[in-house]
Amino acid sequence: MSISTDLIGYGAATLTTVSFFPQALKTLRSGDTRAISLGMYALFTTGVALWSVYGLLAGDGPVLVANLITLLPAAVVLHRKLSDNNPTS
Repeated sequence: MSISTDLIGYGAATLTTVSFFPQALKTLRSGDTRAISLGMYALFTTGVALWSVYGLLAGDGPVLVANLITLLPAAVVLHRKLSDNNPTS
């Protein structure tokens, strides 16, 4: 890939990755996951994990970095949603 193609990839990856942090922060602060779809976040988080593997295997830096970073807030929201759906008490 050319440098300009990589820059476009990293720019797009940055914007889409950063977009998940507000939801994760809101979920952590409020503790409210009622409006969050468990199915959507389970599928999304699995997809992000698979994209990370793809980026690693394909040597695609923008795909790998973006998805590894996106995995963090997605996993936080998914974990919180799963915890709320399966209370231990």
